[in-house]
Formats: sequence, structure tokens, C-alpha cells
Amino acid sequence: MLETDRVFAGSIPENYDRYMVPLIFEPFAADLVRRAALLAPGAVLEIAAGTGAVTRALAPRLAANASYVVTDLNQPMLDYAAARQAPDNRITWRQADALALPFENAAFDLVCCQFGAMFFPDRLSAYREARRVLKPGGWFLFNVWDRIEENIFADDVTNALARIFPDDPPRFLARTPHGYHDKELIRTELESAGFSDVVIETKAERSRASSPRLPAIAYCRGTLLRNEIEAREAGRLEAATDYAASAIADRHGSGEVSAKIQAHVILASA
Repeated sequence: MLETDRVFAGSIPENYDRYMVPLIFEPFAADLVRRAALLAPGAVLEIAAGTGAVTRALAPRLAANASYVVTDLNQPMLDYAAARQAPDNRITWRQADALALPFENAAFDLVCCQFGAMFFPDRLSAYREARRVLKPGGWFLFNVWDRIEENIFADDVTNALARIFPDDPPRFLARTPHGYHDKELIRTELESAGFSDVVIETKAERSRASSPRLPAIAYCRGTLLRNEIEAREAGRLEAATDYAASAIADRHGSGEVSAKIQAHVILASA
């Protein structure tokens, strides 16, 4: 993973929340929240919270006396999430690196993370940190995207951009968001970090949009794919987005569009 793959800033948080969250994150956020609520945790840590899709859904499901610490590496994303969250004195917002969590040992019942593990430059260190801050018997609950071929719009956009930039195709989506899908590798890394009872479930959902242009905007402007497009040729972002939209329309139609998205959901015991 490139170092630039970790940095979300500028207009990306707003575009990410406006386009990416409803397109692909909300269905899996609801699933993660349902699983988290069943564990009835009293002290929760969320890492790599992004713009707060899980936070907004999970907070109302926690007990009145629960504590909820919400973190992200990137302050702009965390600021955006905090601004969107209803006032809640149970929530503490804190910038934090998952590889060096600023919390005491055995402080939480649950550590949760929605689609963040793929961005960790050293996942084993991040997993060890998650286990360190969990109480004995606590839970680590997170999800990661399956391979890009199982996530149709992301694959469509990646293939379209490869035709525009054949000499140096932008591969951010395949390399990072969809680059950590080997279930045996995930299990091995978690067990190496000290987790046990690792359960991995593959779950499919549908990505829906009112037009082919929305997924194109979401991926080309709401993710770090934008940086790769602009790095290859200044001023081509609009044209690249248009081309990706046309590719989606050619495959899925020009009206409302729908396609498969798929992820792995992981639950491990400390």
C-alpha cells in the first residue's frame, strides 16, 4: 500500500460521505451495527471511523451508560463525522493511529472497524493493538471488502480507467480497498496477534444508485482514486468521471443501476 492511500483530505470527506456512504457503506454499516449491538458492549472503541457511518447507527443502539470512543487517523474525516453526529455525551472523538492506540490495556469490551483494515500499513501491529486495548474475552468486529471482481461498480470503474490510461492504469481500488480479501491470511494474522475463535463470514449486498453517474462520481471523486487520476494528467478528472459513467451505463443501463457488492465480516475474541 502506498503512503498516500492513507490520507483523506480536502473535498474527499464530503464527497465520500455524500456518494460512497449510501452507495456501498450503509448496508454493511447496518450489518456491523446489528452484530455489535448483540454483544451489548459497555465500552466501545471504533477505529478508522471515516465520516461516521457506523457511529451514527451504533450510538443509538448502545446502553445509556455506555462509553463510545470514536477515532480516525485523518482529522478531516473525524471532524466531518463529529459534525454530522447528533449531540451525545457518551461519545469521545479522538484522532488516533490504529498502529499505536493512545489507550490503556484492557479498556474496551468491543473494538469495531468498518472497512479500515485494508488501509493499515502494518496489520499485525494494528491487530495487536486492538487486542491490547480489549478486555479479556472482548471482541474485535470488523469488515473488509472482498476481491474487486466481486464488487461490480468498483471493477467497472477500474477497467474503464485502464482504457483511458493504458500505460499507467490507476489501481487504487484494486490495490487497497479490495486488496485484502484472502480469508486464510486474515485468520492467520489475527491468530498471530493473539486472537482466538475467529469467525469470517462472506456477505453480499446490493449497491444502488439513481444513475450511472453517481457510482462514477463516488469512486472517482470520493476516494483516493481521485489523486491517482489527477496525478496522471491534470485536468482529466471530469473526463475520466464521464468515461467511467459511460462504461457503467453501457453495462447496467442509463436509468437506476444496481450491482453486487461483497465483503468479509470478521469477529474475533481477545
